[in-house]
Amino acid sequence: LVQLVESGGGSVQAGGSLRLSCSVSGNTYSSYWMGWFRQVPDKEREGVAVIDSEGRTVYGDTVKGRFTISIDNAKKILYLQMRSLKPEDTAMYYCALQQARGLPDLRSRWYDDWGQGTQVTVSS
Repeated sequence: LVQLVESGGGSVQAGGSLRLSCSVSGNTYSSYWMGWFRQVPDKEREGVAVIDSEGRTVYGDTVKGRFTISIDNAKKILYLQMRSLKPEDTAMYYCALQQARGLPDLRSRWYDDWGQGTQVTVSS
């Protein structure tokens, strides 16, 4: 059983920065994908950034160059450093985990384990 707990969300003005964290407890996998996804009401969950157990990363087009995903395997914490935030980045942000091999996938349907989410609000 895996538990994911996000933290670090909050309210920030446009142009500001936030760092999200996702702590992992329980069973872990030697080969995995981990990622950040976001969702606003009445829209599908969007892949923001994902990373695999080999450190390969994939970013959504809307966040490339602004967001950075990283993982501290010793502490079992996934991070998302968000810079140059825009009002359209406002959403509930979720972290997710999947036992998997190969280049990580941004599509949320491939992920089985999810956190409860942390809200990010960017004001103009």
